[in-house]
Amino acid sequence: MKLYDLCAELKNFFDHERRFGNFTIASGSIDLSDFVQAGQYFRIVGSVFNDGVYQYPAEGLTDETFHGAVWAMAVPKDIIDLLGDINAWETKYGEAVTSPYVSESFGGYSYSKASSASSGEKVTDWRGIFANRLNKWRKI
Repeated sequence: MKLYDLCAELKNFFDHERRFGNFTIASGSIDLSDFVQAGQYFRIVGSVFNDGVYQYPAEGLTDETFHGAVWAMAVPKDIIDLLGDINAWETKYGEAVTSPYVSESFGGYSYSKASSASSGEKVTDWRGIFANRLNKWRKI
């Protein structure tokens, strides 16, 4: 999963400053040195080819001039750590989560997918597993 996906799920892009206007991406990069620091994340909005979240300085962008916005982001370290934990969990359990079966048994081994004690709904993806850690960052 990418940072953009997590921010979209949270409806929180941790925007610190937004700039609107015409922007040019040339030779695969965009010059934002007047308001984005090296290593800082930023979001491009309104581009035909490059909408998304990147870490500055971003390379490999598609050249274009667009009218839109660039958001300087202030992403907490806890979110980056959470993203790493989610990706590790998906790597380890992703195949089992996408299985259509609630429980399986083979070769003397069996398992059942977890369910929420309060609702009885199946908690089978990262949203359920990490709900407690996600909720404090979620915007409505």
